[in-house]
Amino acid sequence: MRLTDTLVVEVKTMNAPLSDFPNTLAPTPGDAELAKASSRAIADLVAHESEATIGLVAKLGKKETEIQIPLSALQLLGALLTEFAKGNAVTIFPVHAELTTQQASDLLGVSRPFLVEQLEKGELPFRKVGTHRRVLLKDLMDYKQSMDRKRHEALDELVAQSQGLNMGY
Repeated sequence: MRLTDTLVVEVKTMNAPLSDFPNTLAPTPGDAELAKASSRAIADLVAHESEATIGLVAKLGKKETEIQIPLSALQLLGALLTEFAKGNAVTIFPVHAELTTQQASDLLGVSRPFLVEQLEKGELPFRKVGTHRRVLLKDLMDYKQSMDRKRHEALDELVAQSQGLNMGY
């Protein structure tokens, strides 16, 4: 799997149980503290570096190994550590992962029947595997961004209307 094909998803805020996402990692309190310091160090390193790869020395017990990491992978690691520092569980999915309608609705925080209705209306692409619908994670995230953008536009319009009517908002 190439790094550019992955997406980090914060699981703690989703309605789906963590058991639905087998690659979920949840930090212990000690992990969260270590992650906070590590994410800051990575952020500082990445902010001052433009190389395509970064060499790191990994120590495990007495064994020491130098490894080369693409800068983008280090940025991804920094994002993961930042979420760990907040105490959030994290799952890494390939962007091309296919989700069931239940997993997709859990990620969006909507009911499965609502999601199926959106699929059937053509609002969100899907494919059928037998009688089951499957949604690409990438398509689901694009749909979510579109929904969020429309929601913000509607709220902005409501604020403008209430201000135009001197409603005190």
